[in-house]
Amino acid sequence: MARTHKAWAVRTARDRTDAPARARLLDAAEAVFARLGLGPATVADITTEAEVSRAGFYVYFASKEEIFRVLAVRVRDAFLAAQEVPGVDTDDTHAVAEASVAAFIAAYARHHALLGLLEQQARTDPDVRELWDEISERPVHRHARYVRRLTDRGGAAPVAEPLAVARAVGGMCVVFARRVGARPETYDDAVRDVTAMYLHLLGAGPARQE
Repeated sequence: MARTHKAWAVRTARDRTDAPARARLLDAAEAVFARLGLGPATVADITTEAEVSRAGFYVYFASKEEIFRVLAVRVRDAFLAAQEVPGVDTDDTHAVAEASVAAFIAAYARHHALLGLLEQQARTDPDVRELWDEISERPVHRHARYVRRLTDRGGAAPVAEPLAVARAVGGMCVVFARRVGARPETYDDAVRDVTAMYLHLLGAGPARQE
């Protein structure tokens, strides 16, 4: 891993606080990048959006490029967190499927504009490419491990190899999340439909009816 990437990781861990100004800067940066793109956006655009001084920006971030990469880490963490289902009985396959699908679709829909920029930037920036690979691949492989464990204990009979199931479910989530990004009112239907297809691929039986 490049030294600069290690520096981002250290800085992100150090600054993972509830500081209101930092949180506003991150949210503002995501909005500005989504509206203007990475190249045209400036630190001034971000600080104006966040209502934070330029000096305040540099308390937390060294540059526009650094805040972009910190946002990438935040998105990666959001997708990994989507596979954590606190408060859900992990022995209840249906509940886990619904909760994880709901969290994944919500995370992708929320960050869909930034994800497009990250994918584009990854083509020319090796460090962003490394983060993009983590965002696109780590959740898939983590999900595949879950499917294998579930299968080993007799909780599922997947229609394909676990990694293939994980990729299929991830792809479905992305397609539906893009639609939710444009039409938020379709979120509940998207979660219901993807969950039903996921359970079919798992061989875990139909989704529960409310």
